[in-house]
Amino acid sequence: MTELPARQGLDATSQDTPHIAIVGGGIAGMSAAYYLQRAAHAAGLEVRTTLIERDVRLGGKIVTERLGEGGQFVVEGGPDSFVAQKPWAVELARELGLGDELIGSNPLPRTTCVLHRGRPHPLPEGTQLIVPTRLLPFARTPLLSPLGKLRVALDLVIPPRAADGDESLAEFIRRRMGAEALDRLAEPLLAGIHNADCERQSLLATFPRFRDMERRHGGLIRGALAARRERERRSSPQSPLAAAPFVTLRGGVGALVEALAPRLEGDVITGCGVRRLEHDPTAARAYRLHLDDGRAIEADAVVMAAPASVAAGLVAPFQPELAAALRAIRFVSTATISLAYPREAIRRPLDGYGVVIPRRERRRINALTVSSDKFRHRAPEGYALVRAFVGGSRTPEALELDDEGLVALARDELRQILGVEGEPVLARVYRWLNANPQYEVGHLERVDRLEALCPPGLHLAGCAYRGVGIPDCVRQGREAAERALALVMGRAAV
Repeated sequence: MTELPARQGLDATSQDTPHIAIVGGGIAGMSAAYYLQRAAHAAGLEVRTTLIERDVRLGGKIVTERLGEGGQFVVEGGPDSFVAQKPWAVELARELGLGDELIGSNPLPRTTCVLHRGRPHPLPEGTQLIVPTRLLPFARTPLLSPLGKLRVALDLVIPPRAADGDESLAEFIRRRMGAEALDRLAEPLLAGIHNADCERQSLLATFPRFRDMERRHGGLIRGALAARRERERRSSPQSPLAAAPFVTLRGGVGALVEALAPRLEGDVITGCGVRRLEHDPTAARAYRLHLDDGRAIEADAVVMAAPASVAAGLVAPFQPELAAALRAIRFVSTATISLAYPREAIRRPLDGYGVVIPRRERRRINALTVSSDKFRHRAPEGYALVRAFVGGSRTPEALELDDEGLVALARDELRQILGVEGEPVLARVYRWLNANPQYEVGHLERVDRLEALCPPGLHLAGCAYRGVGIPDCVRQGREAAERALALVMGRAAV
C-alpha cells in the first residue's frame, strides 16, 4: 500500500481570503479540493482550502497494494475500476497526466458468468445487463427454464407502468420479466453491484435507465434493441479503451489517488478528524471546525465528504433534523478476499472474468472475479489473481470470521466452483465496516430533502447520496466544490 505524504499545519493567509474546509479525504473530498482550486484559478480568484481526513492516508475505499516478489500482483482492496460510460473519473485521470496509464477490461472474455446449479454459465451473447437482444443465444441458455424465457419475452407486450414514482428493483423486474429472471439474473447481477436487497433497492437511484427504456420504448427488450441499433448506426473504429465497459489504471485504481494527492493545493491534514462542528450564520466565517488535536479552523463553507454517520454527528448540534435524516441511510459491511494461484491450479477456468451467484444457490460468497483475466498487469505470467466477495445483505455472517477463516472460506468456495487445487501463493483480506450505502426505494427524494436541510455553505458529497462508484463520487465532489465556491465568492462580492 502506498502511503501518501500529508501536509500538516495551516498556511498563513489573509483573513479576508475566502476559506472552504473539506471534511473527508476519500475520492469525493479529494476531488472537491482539487476542483475548488482549479475553478478558483480559472476565475482569477484566491481561495484557501483545508482538507481534513481522520485516517493517516487519503483515498478512502480506494486501496491498491503491489504484493509478491517485486510487487507483481496488483491487488485491489476496494473498487477495481470505473464504469466507462460515466466520464468523470477518466477525465480526472487525464487531467492528472494519467491518460497513457488508462486500460480497458480485456476484450476476451468480455462477459460475466452466473452460477446455476453449482456451475458457472456465461450470460447469453448479446445480453445487455440482463436484457436479451439476440434470440438464439437467449433461447439456448440453461440459465432460465423454457417458461422463464417465455415470461421474459412478454416484456415485448406488457404495457409501461403509468405511475412515475420510484419502485424497488425487484418489483420492476418481476413486473417486466418475471420472477425467474429476477431470482436467477437480476438479483445476483444488479443487486449484487450495490450489495443490496433487491426488494428494497431503489430503481430510480440505481438503474434509472430501465425506467427510461420502459417509458421511451415500451419495455426493456425494445429499449435494448433500439440502443444496439443506434450504436451500430454510429459505429466507427474504436480504440480498445473506448470499447471497454470498465476502465482502470495500469498500476491499479490507487494510482489515481497517488497522482491527485500532490496536486492538492492549500492544507491537507491527515490522521486527525473533526471532533465538533459549529455553525453561526452571524459570524465573520459561518463555520468553526474543532479538530481532534485541539486546533480550531474557521471556514466560510464546508464540503462534507465524510461518511454519512460521521456527518450526522457533526451537524446534530445545529441541525438535528438533518442529522436524523443522515442517520436514516442504511449501510452494510463487506469484505474482499484476494487469492493468487498458479494458473494450472484452476481446473475449471471460466468462460468469462467473473461469476455472480444467485441467493438461491446458497453459497457462502456473493461473487468472484478473476482479476488477472479482467485486466492486464494484475499478475505475473503463469499466475491467476482471484477476488471473492462476501457480506452485504447476502452473506453477512461471513464477516464474523477472522481473516484466516475468510481465506479458508474463499478457498473452499473456489475449489467447488472453479476446481482450484493447492495452496494460494498470496492471500489478502480487506474489510469495509458499514461502508456500503443502501439506496432504498425513495432514496433520491430523501437526498433532495437532505440537501434542502443543509444550512447555507454546507454541501454534501460522497457515496451515500447520488452514486456509489468512483465516477459519481468525483462528480459529486466537483459539483459540491462549485456550489461552495459560488456561495463564498458571492458573499465576498457583497
